[in-house]
Amino acid sequence: MTQQKTGTIIGIRGQVAQVAFLDSKPAIHDLLILEEDASVKMEVYSSATSDSFYCTILSSSHHLYRGATVINTEKSILLPVGEEMLGQVINIFGEKILSTDLPQEKSAKNPKKSEQIYWPIHRIKSVTQEVLTEQKIQETGIKVVDLFCPLLRGGKMGLFGGAGVGKTLLLTEIMHNVGGNTKDSKRDLSVFAGIGERTREGVELFETLKKSGVLDTSSLIFGSMGENPAIRFLTAFSAATLVEYYRDELKRDSLFFIDNIFRFAQAGNELSVMMNTIPSEDGYQSTLDSELAHFHERLISTKEASITSIEAIYVPADDLVDYGVQAIFPYFDSLTVMSRSIYQEGLLPAVDILASTSNALSPDIVGGEHYQVVIETRQLLKQATSLERIVSLVGESELSKQDQTIFHRARKIRNYMTQKFFSAAEQIGQSGDFIPLKTTITDVRSLLDGKYDSMPEEKFLYIADMKDLHG
Repeated sequence: MTQQKTGTIIGIRGQVAQVAFLDSKPAIHDLLILEEDASVKMEVYSSATSDSFYCTILSSSHHLYRGATVINTEKSILLPVGEEMLGQVINIFGEKILSTDLPQEKSAKNPKKSEQIYWPIHRIKSVTQEVLTEQKIQETGIKVVDLFCPLLRGGKMGLFGGAGVGKTLLLTEIMHNVGGNTKDSKRDLSVFAGIGERTREGVELFETLKKSGVLDTSSLIFGSMGENPAIRFLTAFSAATLVEYYRDELKRDSLFFIDNIFRFAQAGNELSVMMNTIPSEDGYQSTLDSELAHFHERLISTKEASITSIEAIYVPADDLVDYGVQAIFPYFDSLTVMSRSIYQEGLLPAVDILASTSNALSPDIVGGEHYQVVIETRQLLKQATSLERIVSLVGESELSKQDQTIFHRARKIRNYMTQKFFSAAEQIGQSGDFIPLKTTITDVRSLLDGKYDSMPEEKFLYIADMKDLHG
C-alpha cells in the first residue's frame, strides 16, 4: 500500500469515525481497515469536509484513536454468494454466526468445489427493460391475508403493527407456508433479513425453519438489536445482494423477508445524529426517503425470476402517521395492518380488516367472486363498527332485528378469520392450518348469505373451514 491510499482518524463519535485523506480521496462505500489491526473495518459513508469523510465503524471501536492510520482497500464490502449460502445463518460479511448442522448434500454435477463468488453489497444495476408486469396472486394459506390483502407474486407486502401484536409470527407463518408448500424441485428460495430485532427471535425462527424442512432453501442474515447501527443499516443491503444473485444468476423465484424494515430506517437515523446531520422537521434523517428508495428499487422482479418481498414494519406507539412509517408505505402492493385491540380480544392473527388492503383487489386480478365478497364483507364490518358503539351504550337488545343480524354476522366473520399457525404449533399444542383461497371465499360467502345465522359466534373461532363445524 502506498501513502496516497492511507488516511488519519481525526475524530470518533460513537460508531462513526472522521477520517482525513490529504492525497487520494476514497469513494463512498470504500472499505477501510486499521493499519495496526486489519480486523477493524470501516466504511466510507459521506464527506465531512473537503479533506475528511465520515466513516461507519463495522467492528469494535475500542482499538481506534485519534491519529491512527487507516488503509483504503478501494473496494466495497464483498459478500459471498452462491448456492452454498442456502441453509446458512450469516452476518453482513457472509461469516457464519450459527451452526446449521445440515447434512452435506452430495452433488454429481459439481464434484469439484467451485471458486467462491463475491458480490459488492452496494450494487447499481438497471433492469428496467426486464421488469415483470404480470400480476398473479401468491396464496399464503392465511385466510384473512389471502382474502382482504392478497399478496402479488413478485410484489411487496408490508406487515404494520406496534410492539407485541404478532408481526414476526405472521411473517414466519408466511415464510413457512409459501416457502415450504411446494415440492423441493419447485420451491422458491428464501432470504430472511433480521434487522434490529432480538437475537432470541432469530434463534426461534431458525429452529422453526429447520423443523419444517425449509431451512435448506433459505439464507438468513442477521444484524440484531445488540449490533451497532452501521451493522443494522448494512444488513438490508447484504440481504438484497443475496436475493439479487438468486434472481439474476440462478434464475430462481425468491422470497425476501425482512424483520424489521423500520429498524433499518432507525439505524440510518442514529448514524445521521452521530454525523451532526440536520434532521427533517419530524426528527428523522433528511436522507430517509432516498435510503428507502435505493434499497427497495433493488427488490424488483424480472421476466426470468421474481422477488416477492414481505416486510414487517414496527409502528412506534401504534401511530401509523409517524413519518418513519409513512415513508415506507408507498413501496407496498399489499398493506396488512395489525391491531392491538383485536390482539387483546384473543383474535389471532390480529389483522385490522378495514385498515388492510391490496392493489390486487380488482376483478381483473382476483376475479369477480373474490372482489364481490370483499366489498360486501367490508361494508358489513363498517356497519357493525357503528353498531358496536350503540351496543356499548344501550345494549344489544335495543338494536333492531336487522341490525342484530348485521352485528352477529360481522362477529362470526371476524371469528372465522382466526387461524392456528404452524409456526406456533408447539406453543398451542395443535398443528397449523393451510386454507386454500377458494375455501375461504366460499365460507365467507355462506356467512354473508346467512347460512350460519343460527350457529353461536364462538363456534367459528380457530376453525380451518366450515367442515370443522360439523366434524
